Amino acid sequence: MPLSIQKLANRLTFRQLQVFKAVYDLKSYSKAGDLLGLTQPAVSSQVRHLEQALGMPMFEYVGRKLYCTAAGEEMAACVRSVFHELADMQNRLAALEGRVAGDLKLVAVSTAQYVVPYLLRSFLQLNLQVNVSVAVVNRATALQRLNDNSDDLVIMGMVPPDRPLTSLPFLDNELVPIVPAGHPLLEQEVVAPQDFLNSQLLTRETGSGSRLALEVYCQQHRLKMEPTMELGSNDAVKHAVLAGLGVAVVPKLSVLSELALGSLQALNITGFPLRRSWCVVYPQARHPTPAMQAFIDYIQQNIAQFERLFRRMGS
Repeated sequence: MPLSIQKLANRLTFRQLQVFKAVYDLKSYSKAGDLLGLTQPAVSSQVRHLEQALGMPMFEYVGRKLYCTAAGEEMAACVRSVFHELADMQNRLAALEGRVAGDLKLVAVSTAQYVVPYLLRSFLQLNLQVNVSVAVVNRATALQRLNDNSDDLVIMGMVPPDRPLTSLPFLDNELVPIVPAGHPLLEQEVVAPQDFLNSQLLTRETGSGSRLALEVYCQQHRLKMEPTMELGSNDAVKHAVLAGLGVAVVPKLSVLSELALGSLQALNITGFPLRRSWCVVYPQARHPTPAMQAFIDYIQQNIAQFERLFRRMGS
């Protein structure tokens, strides 16, 4: 018969939950001890007392490898929720004192990595107790992480209109057609779009933001687009163009230095640069934490400043 909540609360300790979480995450008693500053016997003792309180084993060894039992998996989900609620409470208490504190998990699509440092500089100076982490991923992964609600905010362009997402546009993302210095197309004052597309077009992978923007442009102008090579990052595309492998359409922010040096040059093509907006995005059902709301408010209040900054950088 299950224990009553009162009896269970009397038998469980926060330290037991903390030790359990460390063992679960690291799949090792010794590594959990190193993390928490405990000896391995002390870790084993805490887990054993937890198992005795619950009346079920949390872990088992198969050979020399430690595995979590079905009961342990249920406990892990509960412990994650407890720690999440405690962190949320800490953030709310800080907000009551007029402070913003806590973790802020940002995800940036690969092109946005050129933007994020400039967004964070003043924000972190204003919010010293906010701990920010940034993961740089491709567009497909960013969308999956939005779907999983595994992060706080995503920085991306071309937000899918058919998904329940809240988005705040804050900056233009210019996509420019580039060629290496000395390319024959530079001899033309105005380049025909199809001539450019036929000149060994290099693109990002299917589904990336810059690839989607170019595909939309081609559809609107009834142009034929047949890439000769797909690459997995903007840097890879840039270096392929520098090496003379072809031409490309890339975010201007990713090639500012090369354009200034003249090793890459932007062409004059009707309809370019393509303009899309960078957005701060999160699921509509997500209730912003104080750190999330502080970042959203900061972006919204400084849109004009960001526009001026990046206009100077691109001129």
